[in-house]
Amino acid sequence: MDICPKCGLPLQACVCEEIVKTEQRIHVQTEKKRFGKIMTIISGFQGVDLKTVARELKQALACGGTVKDKTVELQGDHSRAVKSALVKLGFPEDTIEVA
Repeated sequence: MDICPKCGLPLQACVCEEIVKTEQRIHVQTEKKRFGKIMTIISGFQGVDLKTVARELKQALACGGTVKDKTVELQGDHSRAVKSALVKLGFPEDTIEVA
C-alpha cells in the first residue's frame, strides 16, 4: 500500500489534490497571437498537475492547446465555456476570474 508523502494517508484516500484545488486563484483571459489567432490563457495554478488539467480541458472543449510557464493555453476563444469546465474538474467557481 502506497502512502502519500504530504498527508500520510493511503493514496486511495488522499485528499491533497482536492485541498490544493480550493486554494487556487485562476485567471482566464484571451490574447491575440500571431496571424490574428485567438488563444485562451488560463493562469494562476499552483501545486496542480497542469498536464492533466490541460488534457481534461482540451477534451471538454474540443480544442488544441499546450502548457507554457505555469499557464494553460487553449486554441480559440473559450472564455465563456472554460469556467464551467474548470468547475467540473473540481475547482471552486468563486476562485475563477474571467477577464
